[in-house]
Amino acid sequence: MQDEYRTVAREGVHETEISRSRFLCALAPAATEEEAQAFVARVRKEHPTASHNCYAYVIGADASVQKASDDGEPGGTAGVPMLQMLTRREMRYVVAVVTRYFGGVKLGAGGLIRAYGGAVGEALDTLGTVTRRRFRLATVTVDHGRAGKMENDLRATGREVRDVRYAEAVTIEIGLPEGDVERFRAWLADVSAGTAGFELGGEAYG
Repeated sequence: MQDEYRTVAREGVHETEISRSRFLCALAPAATEEEAQAFVARVRKEHPTASHNCYAYVIGADASVQKASDDGEPGGTAGVPMLQMLTRREMRYVVAVVTRYFGGVKLGAGGLIRAYGGAVGEALDTLGTVTRRRFRLATVTVDHGRAGKMENDLRATGREVRDVRYAEAVTIEIGLPEGDVERFRAWLADVSAGTAGFELGGEAYG
């Protein structure tokens, strides 16, 4: 598994005009291929009179799913350069749809490749990207007397506290970098005088 990946910071649209044609690049994070396809369908619905709604998406931290569509533009002049821009920027879990409103001037194959790839690149620059790192989910269990100080200590040492649940004991869910697990186990035993429970869970990105 990849230790980290980059994705788009937020959903948004960036518009550019080339030789009187309008190119609107809509970008969004997408956790699954279904999410990506739903986003493509939504953008198409928003622009039913557009000349083309071309798309590309990359799903998986290892980019295992890659799809692109020219949507009626000459083969390889739209979806592929869009996909190449996403992979060149090492983007993952992301979907891009470029909507074109034809302005009457033909761009030729080279012009289309530059326009579609460039629209995605400009949108990424405008909307920004974030890096998500892989971590292990873990659960710390402490008694009520120690819970407040434990939570404060966790936050003070830069641990990611994801959830706190109060029952007979207090359960604190945290995220840990893989390489930090054993060091954290020792730290926890030390600060709780061996009274805190510790359980390792699955993996996630954050």
